[in-house]
Amino acid sequence: MDHIQRFIFDDTNVRGELVKADDTCLDIINRHGYPDVVNRQLSEMLAAVALLTATIKLDGVLTLEVKGNGPVSLLMAESNPGHGDNGQRLRAIARFAEDQPLPDEGATLRALVGEGHIVMTLDPHEGQRYQGIVALEADSLAQCLESYFERSEQLPSRLWLSASKEHAAGLMLQKLPEDDSLTDEDAWPRLNMLADTLKSEELLELPAREVLVRLFHEEQIRVFEPDQIGFGCTCSRERFASALHQLGAEELRSVVKEQGELSTTCHFCNTDYVFTAADIEALIESPDAPSPTLH
Repeated sequence: MDHIQRFIFDDTNVRGELVKADDTCLDIINRHGYPDVVNRQLSEMLAAVALLTATIKLDGVLTLEVKGNGPVSLLMAESNPGHGDNGQRLRAIARFAEDQPLPDEGATLRALVGEGHIVMTLDPHEGQRYQGIVALEADSLAQCLESYFERSEQLPSRLWLSASKEHAAGLMLQKLPEDDSLTDEDAWPRLNMLADTLKSEELLELPAREVLVRLFHEEQIRVFEPDQIGFGCTCSRERFASALHQLGAEELRSVVKEQGELSTTCHFCNTDYVFTAADIEALIESPDAPSPTLH
């Protein structure tokens, strides 16, 4: 089961999260059929979104976008709150020109996206929407996000992200504001030095707790119950019906007259929604009413 493992180091101002997202990423990328080089970067994006949502403790939607002028114009990953004990629900998409050659599978994020920027949007259920933007100045997503936290949040943060065809995982350490009651002044550099010894294959293939033991077996580490994550899309027939209603009666009837029905597809999960002529008329007359036919 994919999950996020939260942990803290006793008597220090350092906390961390570790995410294992194998099945979630496979579920998402299998819906799209993107090239392997795109899948790898998108899987790192999904691991990062899961870590950021858990670290910020956001009760709402977190969206991470990488936009650029390279072969891939957009990478987007999103975390939505699940229901009950389901934890985070993740989804993602990519946009690229199919007639433009892509770099090889080991290409860096900058080689894939080119010059651009990263946008992080926090949309809580309660409170104000927030958006932060940072230039795409480093080769990897992890380095770019570290710069974002350094500039925007003033919280030193380190990330280790990795993905392969079968696995996706990430580790994050964060230094909290100084606390005079804590005397372990060397904790932050020491823990970073230990985390830097982590090999990509260990992060990807070892269970979360085994990774933590491998890295921090000499530290006083407190590990909490893991939180589940998984794929989940927020699309629905009702949401698409509401969007279609914005087109107006004349446009809707024109499309139905030409095509016989109106169909649309969710870009995130590839679910098709079909609206017959009767559905469209019901929508025009009463947009809040349930559709008379099910598909």
